[in-house]
Amino acid sequence: MKSHFVVDLSDGQSVVSHFLVREKEVRTSARTGSSWLQLQLGDCTGTISAKMWDNFSELIATFECDDVIQVRGRVKLFNGQKEMAIEQIIPVLERDYDLKDFLPHTKFDIEKLYAQLCAGVASVENPWLKQLLLNVIEDPAIVPRLKRAPAAMTMHHAFLGGLLEHIVSLVGLAKAVSAQYQELDADLLLTGVVLHDIGKIHELRYARGIDYSTEGRLLGHITLGVSMVRDRMKAIPGFPPPLAVLIEHMILSHHGSYEFGSPSLPQTREAVMLHYLDDMDSKMGAMRATIDMASVAAGDAVWTDRNPSLRRALLRPDRFLGADGSSGPKKPNLGNSSGYSVSKSQADASTGQQGQGDLSRKDGGVSFHG
Repeated sequence: MKSHFVVDLSDGQSVVSHFLVREKEVRTSARTGSSWLQLQLGDCTGTISAKMWDNFSELIATFECDDVIQVRGRVKLFNGQKEMAIEQIIPVLERDYDLKDFLPHTKFDIEKLYAQLCAGVASVENPWLKQLLLNVIEDPAIVPRLKRAPAAMTMHHAFLGGLLEHIVSLVGLAKAVSAQYQELDADLLLTGVVLHDIGKIHELRYARGIDYSTEGRLLGHITLGVSMVRDRMKAIPGFPPPLAVLIEHMILSHHGSYEFGSPSLPQTREAVMLHYLDDMDSKMGAMRATIDMASVAAGDAVWTDRNPSLRRALLRPDRFLGADGSSGPKKPNLGNSSGYSVSKSQADASTGQQGQGDLSRKDGGVSFHG
């Protein structure tokens, strides 16, 4: 069992624990000529920079990025940031650790999320759209990836199962706005919700870490998604070409503008609505993650650290208002409502656990759709 998590590490602490190797590099000082092993280590709660200064040359070949290693070292502050001075590294066999300790993951039951997605698709009345959606969400080559994929690298729903959690959230939002704005084609909007980010299952790698795949770097999830959906529409005999154009348009335009990576602007009611729902859910996910992380790391602080994607720090209303609704500190609540796991100690005390296109908006906000 993993004994120490990144979020719990403090200055001066001695550590013996397992970590996932995110980055690995031998660096040499141009001034002194001395070399050291530079690592970025991580787990499901975060990452920490680590250095090994002595006796590392024979160790380099014993592990690679995305391997789990046991580290003995000491935490210290350098330029205000925590880093670790490593004294010993031991490679770890896969049977000796649980991968869930090293990759953030949704707090929700994946099978229940998938069942909610299937129920949403079952409500579609248009036979062409229902068949298309079923061909995607029931494809045995897609389902395992859909259940595991994150929605992004870092900005929102950036954890295993994050893509499915994001889609299911949007399914609920789409049903609500379709009831309010009855001029919307509810089936078409829901189709856009389910398919807009489907290219993420190939854009990202998420077996032992979260990173871009080669095709993800070269093509991006919008291009990959349109290709996947187009192939499946072509496989349905008689699928109406105009309907296919509307579906592809929603995928192509869901980032909302050219500067955020969409090759087309939203030009239908459903495309415009999909863009704003996606943007809203992405931002709320980013805010939730930031505030929940602060509940572990910041104690009674009223403000979170600055969120780089939102370009602002966030107020923690519970700390600002206090337990009785007035200003003043409130007893910390270690429950985590966001979609990723924060720390083992926190998980024991609580029943909760929680890509490209991460660009600022002209209106001073941020657009970082999945």
